[in-house]
Amino acid sequence: MADYQHVLVAHSEDVVRITMNRPQRRNSLSFEHLTELLGAFHEAAASGASGIVLAAEGPVFSAGHDFGDVSSRDLDGVRELLTLCTDLMRTIESVPQVVVARVHGLATAAGCQLVASCDLAVAAEEAGFALPGGKAGWFCHTPAVPVARVIGRKRLMEMALTGDVVDARTAAEWGLVNRVVPAAELDSAVDDLLARATRGSRSSKAVGKQTLYAQLDRPEADAYAIAVEVMAAASQTPAAQEGMASFLGKRAPVWTD
Repeated sequence: MADYQHVLVAHSEDVVRITMNRPQRRNSLSFEHLTELLGAFHEAAASGASGIVLAAEGPVFSAGHDFGDVSSRDLDGVRELLTLCTDLMRTIESVPQVVVARVHGLATAAGCQLVASCDLAVAAEEAGFALPGGKAGWFCHTPAVPVARVIGRKRLMEMALTGDVVDARTAAEWGLVNRVVPAAELDSAVDDLLARATRGSRSSKAVGKQTLYAQLDRPEADAYAIAVEVMAAASQTPAAQEGMASFLGKRAPVWTD
């Protein structure tokens, strides 16, 4: 397991917990922090875990990009930073595990992008979400990409143009998070959702997750073309065969993956 400075990684049973640990900088995403997060997700992806929890230490989930890092870079340097951030977001979507964001506090800009890029998200009542570039000098262009895809155009425009903080309950209504719970219940709610989202065949779910992302936002005909081919091929896998045999035989399935 790699030795990280800004990230804590813990393995427990079938879950890898990746915790941002840069509270003195509000878990802002410097190049080094992003690099460590990307490494931690690659490490988790290669493990036998079925689920990943992304969490954070300190009062803030993540304040987004580290302006101290950004302001010291020229155009090519900022492009490199944003490309690394994009690689992280796309890796979160592509890993075979189910990824749940555990959001205990404020998530802004690229921090909000992190939440939107996770498969599922549970927030404490005190959490908030914002794309603050709209009321400052650096618009949240890249954070808006996954946020748009989970909350829709008009709500995105409100977040991106006003820069205002959206409270946790509103974020749940808009689809940015799956549920909101009191802070004392956050861990149990995360564990409960992850347990239900990871049951069944691990390999089947991994293909399912990747196919869902592949067909989202495509025209319906293209989405069906992708889904039909993948689902047909998946029907021949041991997991699918066992799932159908156990159903027909009225017995509990035995997963070998």
